Amino acid sequence: MRILVVNPNTTASMTETIADSAMRVANAGTEILAVTSSMGPVSIEGYYDEVFAVPGLLIEMAKGEKAGADAAIIACFDDTGLDAARALANIPVVGICEAALATTAFIAQRFTIVTTLERSRLPLEHLVHRYGMAGRCKVRAADIPVLSLEDPNSNARDRLRSEIATALRDDKAEAIVLGCAGMADLTAELRREFGVPVIDGVAAAVKQAEALVTLGLSTAKRGAYASPVRKSYKGLLEGFEPGKLAVK
Repeated sequence: MRILVVNPNTTASMTETIADSAMRVANAGTEILAVTSSMGPVSIEGYYDEVFAVPGLLIEMAKGEKAGADAAIIACFDDTGLDAARALANIPVVGICEAALATTAFIAQRFTIVTTLERSRLPLEHLVHRYGMAGRCKVRAADIPVLSLEDPNSNARDRLRSEIATALRDDKAEAIVLGCAGMADLTAELRREFGVPVIDGVAAAVKQAEALVTLGLSTAKRGAYASPVRKSYKGLLEGFEPGKLAVK
């Protein structure tokens, strides 16, 4: 089984963190194909970044499917471009936020997502509502830029720990969901430190993707995720015209 894992931002070092998390939990017969988007923002922090990350994501989705991937994962906790990717691809596509929430729901009644910046909190609250978890899940922001997670001289990890402690105390959270793919390497350490389940969306998505492939399931292609209607696209987006997405 081959699983494509797309980092929709353009920071390759973050892709390495994501790939390591994915490979740690993948079955022995699963090959992880981790790729970095070739165009777009270096990090995705809010609605504006998210929009401009989608074209690069779709290119990598098309390339990965053509190369023989059996399933794909979008490794951004905003589930950036998830609906568009599902409409484009003929293989199952899993978002790490949806996978993390679904997984956590099996083991906890009340849980909290701890994400990066305040501007990311409201989009994640919308996803929590969309995925039917609003009555069980709260969202907190540790007020840390995404890229600061990779800077050993920043206090990002201390702020993350502080917000987790607050969630356990004030939200009565039974589990913590890490609300950024760049936090994936902290999962085991935080579980030991806080003594509660800590869920990384990348790892959860790998197991969900493996399950879908094993069950022989893919995205329904009637209705919402039907293949895009053929029509002309103009200007800079001409290469994204349905049926003609450029794959090199």
